[in-house]
Amino acid sequence: MVSRNSTKFIGSRQRSLMLMLALMLLSISSTGCTALFSPIDTIPAQRVPRQFLAEPQADKVPIDYSRLRQDSPEFYTLDSEDVLGVFIENVLGEFGSAPPVQIPDPNSDLPPAIGFPVPIRDDGTVSLPLVDPIPVRGLTVQQAEALITRAYREGPNPILIKRGRIIVTQLRKRTNRVFVVRQDNSNAGRGQQFQGLAQTRVINDRNDRSSRGFVLQLPAGQNDVFTALSQTGGIPGVNAKAEIRILRGTRLQTAQRDARMAEFYRSNQSDQFPYGIVPSVPDDSNTLSIPLRLKPGQIPSFRPEDIILKDGDIVYVDSRETDVYYTGGLLGGGEFPLPRDYDLDVLSAVSVSRFGVGTTQRTSLVGGSVQQTQPSELILLRKIPGDRQLAIRIDLNDAVNDPRQRLLIKAGDTLILRFKPQEELINFASATFFTFGLRQLLN
Repeated sequence: MVSRNSTKFIGSRQRSLMLMLALMLLSISSTGCTALFSPIDTIPAQRVPRQFLAEPQADKVPIDYSRLRQDSPEFYTLDSEDVLGVFIENVLGEFGSAPPVQIPDPNSDLPPAIGFPVPIRDDGTVSLPLVDPIPVRGLTVQQAEALITRAYREGPNPILIKRGRIIVTQLRKRTNRVFVVRQDNSNAGRGQQFQGLAQTRVINDRNDRSSRGFVLQLPAGQNDVFTALSQTGGIPGVNAKAEIRILRGTRLQTAQRDARMAEFYRSNQSDQFPYGIVPSVPDDSNTLSIPLRLKPGQIPSFRPEDIILKDGDIVYVDSRETDVYYTGGLLGGGEFPLPRDYDLDVLSAVSVSRFGVGTTQRTSLVGGSVQQTQPSELILLRKIPGDRQLAIRIDLNDAVNDPRQRLLIKAGDTLILRFKPQEELINFASATFFTFGLRQLLN
């Protein structure tokens, strides 16, 4: 026969087990546990294929910016659209009168010119009264003056006597109309929202990041990339990608380009390559990319003539708005910018999120709060070609001593921090002891 005390003991024990189960569920849910109930198929950081690792940026150095500027010619040679100042006594100007003085544009580097404006035509000739068109393309101003003088004085029917004055100067240089589009507005901030551990922060207000467009008239001899950048804000800073793209206005053949790219993708199906990687499209003859940072000893691939801009060219400076990584799990939801000129590894990325490595945290439970171990399992989700992703497992405790686990962050990565199963059990045991076991011992 069971005594009343035994019945009370059994009932108390059942209540204790139920309370322990409730505490276990509460403990697991309060720690943000996902490892036990939501497993993720991952690969260790040491086994990530090399082609999916981030390219280091810290070892790159800026290129010599003088490569973006064309060398000044020793002598300026004439061509179409140049404008000469010509004074020919008794032909273009009265005999004995003073020749007219022409003041160049304020932004011009030319001195004041003398004579009447005479443009050089598309065929490289100048049309003057009483003589046939005179070819001056490729000549200096002094050579053009000598050729014009000879045409008037040494022809079969000399028009001028030897004492007639002939003066040829340069009134205006030919220009190239160039478009510059920049998305590196230095006044625009980047806004990031970080939410985690019961707190929310907003870092910087998001301002307008609209593109800025410029239309430049670059004179011959100064129609290069460096001049175009200097007149529109200077060399791109850290808000922009470390490259400049040039779209050639003289080679715009959109229909032919689209047909060629469509044929390329038809002949290169994604299922023919591992991980769904499709080979890159061959370089488009219409577009030129100029990198601004290279590895030490690496020679730029662009040629000196590539940085010379022609009429209708577009210089494009792209922003780094999409160069961000994301956080989730115990790190909280957030978006953080990636540095352009140095590397950010997983430990630094976790530190940026204000979540320390190797420390403890307090978690509120029934009856108070207890110290808990820090979560150390970091899942790095990385997009790969073919609409796929890699789930990379990193042990933050091991990453402190093992450089192989300190992977570099790439744009678009997502970091999810959570507890390991053993950490969840330890936290549960400590929470159970301090909220239930200690009270039972005292009783």
